[in-house]
Amino acid sequence: MKKSIQSIERCKTVSTIQKILGGKWKIEIIYYITFKDIHRFGELRRAIGDITESSLTKQLRELEADGFISRYDFKEVPPHVEYNLTSLGESFIPVFEHMKRWGDENLNI
Repeated sequence: MKKSIQSIERCKTVSTIQKILGGKWKIEIIYYITFKDIHRFGELRRAIGDITESSLTKQLRELEADGFISRYDFKEVPPHVEYNLTSLGESFIPVFEHMKRWGDENLNI
């Protein structure tokens, strides 16, 4: 007699949040833009440290495509581009602050 495997209904909201913010560096990028007032590509790369240029570019493009950040090109030479939170990204700040507070209280880092 075979056991029937019941399909478990996934939470689409959590799955979508994980897809948007699940990149290796996305939470850290949002942190630096929000709390450290770092908005330029080179500054973000230096702040994060271990990230490659291509990884940072990919993560920024995905966050922009998902509506979390906006990219503004000043059309200058040398290039001057800044990243800022959109209203969707700003609405995430209380969640982010709660996550940080929880981590500070519960993780021995």
